[in-house]
Amino acid sequence: MLKATGIGIGATALTTPTALATPAGTPLVHPGLLHTRADLDRMAAKVKAGARPYAAGFAKLAANRHAQSGWQANPQAVVYRGAGTPENYSTLYNDIHAAYQNALRHHVSGEEAHADTAVAILNAWSGILTGLEGSADRFLAAGLYGYQFANAAELVRGHGDFDLGRARELLLNVFHPLSDDFLTRHNGAVVTNYWPNWDLTAIACALATGIFCDDRDIVERAVEYFKHGDGMGSVKHAIPVVHEDGLGEWVEAGRDQGHALLGVGLMGTVCEMAWNQGIDLYGYDDSRFLKGAQYVAKWSLGGDVPYTANTRKKGAIGGWSGRETASGVAGVDPGMTRPVWAMIANHYTKRRGLPASYVTRAAAKAAPEGGGGDYGPNSGGFDQLGFGTLAFSRERGVGAAPSAGPSREGEGSGGVRAQASAGPAAAGDDLAATGSGDGVGWATAAGVSAVAGGLLMLRRRGRGRAE
Repeated sequence: MLKATGIGIGATALTTPTALATPAGTPLVHPGLLHTRADLDRMAAKVKAGARPYAAGFAKLAANRHAQSGWQANPQAVVYRGAGTPENYSTLYNDIHAAYQNALRHHVSGEEAHADTAVAILNAWSGILTGLEGSADRFLAAGLYGYQFANAAELVRGHGDFDLGRARELLLNVFHPLSDDFLTRHNGAVVTNYWPNWDLTAIACALATGIFCDDRDIVERAVEYFKHGDGMGSVKHAIPVVHEDGLGEWVEAGRDQGHALLGVGLMGTVCEMAWNQGIDLYGYDDSRFLKGAQYVAKWSLGGDVPYTANTRKKGAIGGWSGRETASGVAGVDPGMTRPVWAMIANHYTKRRGLPASYVTRAAAKAAPEGGGGDYGPNSGGFDQLGFGTLAFSRERGVGAAPSAGPSREGEGSGGVRAQASAGPAAAGDDLAATGSGDGVGWATAAGVSAVAGGLLMLRRRGRGRAE
């Protein structure tokens, strides 16, 4: 049909709608965060058949100590993260990952003991946790562990023993308020004080909360911030420049490799959760996220990438202020890895039929992806739920746009011109300083680059529970 009408598949001048059509009042889809019913059924069928790479991905899950039935939760009334506090947040992220891994293992294997274990962990925490405290790091705790708790809970929301109402209350009263406040006030700092990851954790928590709690207003606010928010984490601020070769400059590459890869993983998580509710953030602004992911992947694999000096304002409103300039990309360790690539590679190349050579190479290098507990004991190894090789591998979708044919490495997307920085204007105590001392924990890896645009063949995702 496209050939008959003469539409050029490889052109990027075509505008892709941000949201797939969802009539007002349409119920949100469940399960519908990182995994839909169709996704879970696909995993189970492929693993049962011994299909690659699903079998290797499931073996990675089954071997993780967090994925064992009988894991005992250690809930705390107050969780602290940050300097000057009695930090205990590792208990929370270890338990959430145990809940998620057991829930996922149940859906693949059918073993009820794993579902029971996940429910016991989540109920224990929803019955005790009342607050998140600490330094500015409390906002990271709210964002990261809020979106992860919601995803684990989503997988067992139909279990007879799961306390759905209490889980909703925990998300709405403990996790989401901090994330919403951060996106609104940024801890009393100037809006550019915090690097993109801070916003992205909050967006992920808000979006996951809105979906899990069937609150479309929260969902819409999260989506709007992703597209047009004032902070560094909105997509055009996190990726302020698109170069002529099609690479989207990831501003946090001027900071360090670990945080840049964390950001890619968080943005991919936001895009995937939105997609499963019929909202296409993956394709927003001519697939800007793909261009940024390609940039980070190529750089992390040891390739050369351009970087435009970025100066941002720092400090508190009405208080100390200063400026910080990132003038070039940080050094990388091509051996670092985190489970962030399979989801992104499979969306763009399988669902959409777009070339993503660097992302694909990074996903292959990281496979089979593990999860929390497979990447060291520090918090950075628990920032993504992981297991993407199992969860996101897929055949090329019926609705994927055919590619425009072979493209050269680094070739741009339809001749897109470099854009001026869209990042916030750059300007005492560093309110964004973390207190965990988790240098190693933040390190993560993978790489990929050239982005090509294309026509997105949209189809409704997650039409209902029947899927």
